[in-house]
Amino acid sequence: MSIDRETFENASEDELAGLSVPERVLGFLASHDGHAFEASEIAARLELDDGAVSTALTRLKDRDLVEHKATYWAVTDDEQRLAAYDGYERATSLFNEQLGEENADAWREQSPEGAHPSVDDEQ
Repeated sequence: MSIDRETFENASEDELAGLSVPERVLGFLASHDGHAFEASEIAARLELDDGAVSTALTRLKDRDLVEHKATYWAVTDDEQRLAAYDGYERATSLFNEQLGEENADAWREQSPEGAHPSVDDEQ
């Protein structure tokens, strides 16, 4: 993954070291928590080697941080487990710096009034 010249000149060595592959994969899945992806798509989106992503996903699954079904991978919905993972906190911090923190009020403004049509009211 490339960086711009200004970032190269102004960032510290630690900042340029960036995130590990598992941290980047987990951060990607966490930022797309409503979706599941194939490993090859994650690799393509993050501009990483397929093998490195597959290895990272397996390790994250062993820690119960991601879920796997057929050929798809998704972040766990266990928020306590994610919060306890130090790489998740680091990835979240980096994404917040790069993209800005999420605004809960903005999310609420965009949310629908009623339940999604797929939700059965009689359950």
